Amino acid sequence: MTEVPSRKSPGGSHAALLSRYALVIIFVLVVVVAALAVPNFATWANIANVLQRNSIIGIVACGMLLMIVLGGFDLSVGAVGAMASVVAAAMIVHVSGPLGIVAALALGAVVGLFNGFCIAKIGINPFVATLGTQVLVTGLLFIGTAAQPVYGVPEAFTVLGLGRIGPIPIPTIIFAAIACLTWAILRFTTFGHHIYAVGGNKVAARLAGINVDRVTLATYALGGLFAAIAGVVLLGQTGIGQPASAADWPLAAIAAVVVGGVPLSGGVGNVGGAVLGTLLLGVVANALNLLGISPYWQPAVTGAVILVAVGFDSYQRKRRELR
Repeated sequence: MTEVPSRKSPGGSHAALLSRYALVIIFVLVVVVAALAVPNFATWANIANVLQRNSIIGIVACGMLLMIVLGGFDLSVGAVGAMASVVAAAMIVHVSGPLGIVAALALGAVVGLFNGFCIAKIGINPFVATLGTQVLVTGLLFIGTAAQPVYGVPEAFTVLGLGRIGPIPIPTIIFAAIACLTWAILRFTTFGHHIYAVGGNKVAARLAGINVDRVTLATYALGGLFAAIAGVVLLGQTGIGQPASAADWPLAAIAAVVVGGVPLSGGVGNVGGAVLGTLLLGVVANALNLLGISPYWQPAVTGAVILVAVGFDSYQRKRRELR
């Protein structure tokens, strides 16, 4: 008797494919519609502008991705970025450029490590710990600078934020390098696998012999380092160390990661989603600007995009759980 091979339902197969590539499909549709309907959108000058403007948030989003996969997040990344830009500016003006960059990046990692210590060793909730750090760092910045910007950065330094290698903006190259590093960490390293394990189930990870505290400390240190890198790139774009800058970075980075299909519950996520989420929100904002739509409408449209993207992903996830 000949066995009839089992076949999956075509509908189920299509639904699985749609769920897996939903964000890619949405991104392509948005780009195609914008290219057809928005004047000057499809020019390379505009595309390069989108890449340059959103690379900073993309760098921050890579660090935020690691922390969200771990099961937390960081509300202090904006303050860390502002701190990095101010410290780098002051050091570049009064000491030297390389030392300023190194000092800014080191301070970013130290602040991230402090967040990890508060969360892992003291047991403070990530929301409270990172919010407290954000307020503390911002207050210290205002005290140290009297809330005044730091001027005097050499014009040559702006190459880091405004320059290009060929047609590609340098911030985009830095973003791509950070994204590749994040991908490699999560995909190929034991540390990356431990991040997934701790985010999936902290108790089970500890019972499996994983040093949960050490993973938490290292992950938040990386998040702080990436935020500091973004702050240095911001300094390269503005040429001014501004203590009041980057206030919107935490929510923008979290939005990019969540739109990329990464649940806030932890244990799941990939860097491709964070990159696509960053670019999707950037394309939407750019299209609205080119259409001359009031800036007051842009947060509302961005919020709608977030709700639609996250709602679709949650709906598909719930359907899979009910099967």
